[in-house]
Amino acid sequence: MNGIARFSVAAGLNAERALLQRVCDGLFDCQLLLWRPTGQALVMPGSFERRPGFALASQRCAAQGWPILLRDTGGEPVPQSPAVLNIALACALPIEDEAGKRIVIAYERLLDPLALWLAEHGLRAGVGAVPGAFCDGRYNLTLEGRKLAGTAQRWRRSRDGRPAVLAHAAVLMDDWREPMADIVNRFYHACASDLRCAADSHLALGERLPGAWSEAESLSDRYQRVLAWQGLELGARPLPCPATGTVAGPPSPVL
Repeated sequence: MNGIARFSVAAGLNAERALLQRVCDGLFDCQLLLWRPTGQALVMPGSFERRPGFALASQRCAAQGWPILLRDTGGEPVPQSPAVLNIALACALPIEDEAGKRIVIAYERLLDPLALWLAEHGLRAGVGAVPGAFCDGRYNLTLEGRKLAGTAQRWRRSRDGRPAVLAHAAVLMDDWREPMADIVNRFYHACASDLRCAADSHLALGERLPGAWSEAESLSDRYQRVLAWQGLELGARPLPCPATGTVAGPPSPVL
C-alpha cells in the first residue's frame, strides 16, 4: 500500500499517539504512518510550557502564523509545515532485547529503510549531529553533511510487558529552510535564550531529488520490505481518523 496522509499538524500528532497506543494495546506489533501537514506550526516538548517567556513566545509565533503545539517526545522546537514528510513507526520490542541497545535498534528500524530508499535514488545519507541545525541530535539523517531529517522517540510499556516505541522522523522535502530557521530563532529570542539555528545547516530533499513528493509515494513499500527482512510485519488494518482531527485528502496509508 502506498500513499501519504494529509493531516493538520494537531491531527497528525494525535494520529501518532493513536499509532503507539494501538501497539501498546496489543492490536499490532508494528505500524507505520506517513503524513504531510496541511498547515504549519512550531512543535516542541510539553516541558517547554514551563519555561520563562513561553507565553510571550507563543503569542509572537502565533502572530507570525506559526502557532505552538506540544508533542510527547523530547528535543527542541521543530517547525512543521507542508514542506515536511513525517514518518512514524510504532513497534513493540521483545522483552529479551538488551535494554541498553533499544534506542539504537529503534532508530535503525526507522532510518535504515529511508537510507536505502535514498540510495536507490543516488543519494548517500549519513547519521549524526549538524551544528546550527534546529532540534539537533545524534540521530539526524544527513545529506552532504547537512540535516535532512530530525528524529525522536517515545517509549511506553505494552499490555504484555514489552517495551513499545514510537520512532519519528521529520524529513524536509521542500526548501522552507529560511522561514523555518527564522521562526525557531524568533521563539528562542522571545524566551531570552541564546540558542540559534541556521538555514544553511539544513538541506531539503527536493533540492537534490526532482519530484521528491511523487517519489515518496512508494516509500511505505520500502519500509514494508526492509522491516520484513528484520522479521517485522506491519499491521494490515487502517488507522482510524483521530477523534480530534480530520484527514484532508487521501486516507491514512498505515499498513
